[in-house]
Amino acid sequence: MPRKLFVWVEGASDARFFEAVLRPFLEKRYNSVEVRTYATLKKTKVVNILRGIREAGNDYILVADIDQERCVTAKKEVLVKRFCNLNPGCIRVVVKEIESWYLAGLDDDASSFLGLPVFSATDTVTKEDFNELIPEKFDSRIDFMMEMLKYFLPGVAVGKNRSFAYFIRKHHLDKSILKSDQRRGS
Repeated sequence: MPRKLFVWVEGASDARFFEAVLRPFLEKRYNSVEVRTYATLKKTKVVNILRGIREAGNDYILVADIDQERCVTAKKEVLVKRFCNLNPGCIRVVVKEIESWYLAGLDDDASSFLGLPVFSATDTVTKEDFNELIPEKFDSRIDFMMEMLKYFLPGVAVGKNRSFAYFIRKHHLDKSILKSDQRRGS
């Protein structure tokens, strides 16, 4: 029987993305999916919560940006040291930052409509790069990100961002992702 999945993300931008884009797909594989943020919580609290999730027989994923680490393995090592008893197999690393996933899901038409350049790959996009792209017509960064999510096509993102594609494959969401883009007219 499918269990409950807890998706632990760093902050609000990550949570918005997972709620809007990935939660609907993950809910097909689990009875329940909860997206929660951990960046503002004390380390001991996160460790205790993750232990409780495991003891209850539920699953979790901890998602983190690669930030300045040299590779995914190094980032996982940092996280395992920070949150003792964290299962490295439950860690998903976003390369480079969640903003790269937002951009990855825009096809050429959506990019043009939003006033953005067309990206063939977004693996190297940083938060700073993203912030420089925000058109003046948007009242805030959050407003811009919410608008991007309206046009987000997961199948397009798979082709533009390797860490997003890895996440999709790792969680066996490939077929659902392709069907969702077809329904949206891609």
